[in-house]
Amino acid sequence: MDLRLCRTLLFLPASNPRAIAKARDLEADFIVLDLEDSVRDEDKARARAEAAEATRSGFGGRPVAIRLNRAGSAHYAEDVAAARESAADFVVLPKAESAGEAADAGRLTGKQVLAMIETPRGVIEAAAIAAATHGLIAGTNDLSAELGIAVGQGRAGLAYALQRIVLAARAAGVAAFDGVYNRLEQDEGLEIECREGRSFGFDGKSVIHPSQIAAANRLFGPSEAEVRSARRLIAEASGGAERFQGGMIEAMHVEQARFLLAKARLA
Repeated sequence: MDLRLCRTLLFLPASNPRAIAKARDLEADFIVLDLEDSVRDEDKARARAEAAEATRSGFGGRPVAIRLNRAGSAHYAEDVAAARESAADFVVLPKAESAGEAADAGRLTGKQVLAMIETPRGVIEAAAIAAATHGLIAGTNDLSAELGIAVGQGRAGLAYALQRIVLAARAAGVAAFDGVYNRLEQDEGLEIECREGRSFGFDGKSVIHPSQIAAANRLFGPSEAEVRSARRLIAEASGGAERFQGGMIEAMHVEQARFLLAKARLA
């Protein structure tokens, strides 16, 4: 599956079997079973077992990942072993800061890797990291804390880092996903972040609560008007530069339209 088609990445504590069971009926495009921040140290072993079992049961054909603890942490080796024996399609590497870390995660687990960019060093090394992965995820909470951006100050101070993550992913030809919205419901703030993230070029949004899925799916998915326009563009394009709806189009616009329709089919 082309991960760029995914609109929502739902992060779930792997230690919460009720949340895992509920996720099978939710409309998130990609499931991430978390062994890191959402799981207490005393629950890590149980979370590994729950995550492995959940991957074997599957999520209706949707891609599933296990988020490891940070490379070099006390939990990393056991996480790697559990992920290697699981049926997960991917692993998510938090706080990635080098291409070597990302490559090692893939080699040790035998899984495809998504890397979270959550530190200044990670932002600086994002292009190299992206080239060693199948996608980047913006870790906006940790990155805000590392940059000294106080809670409630918005995302203006993250704009350069977020755009650099998208640029790195595009240069490597991999997916890019926006970070989480911290309020646990759908509200105007979530919609603002989704629109902003899509305008930056992100493929989809990380979500942490079922109530966030519908809005993120809608705002990162093509609208009916966009679908109609894409179909018309493809039908009318005959090659080369030509006029369409008052503007000029060429081959790249046809490819964009085809990709938009592929995303609409997933929805």
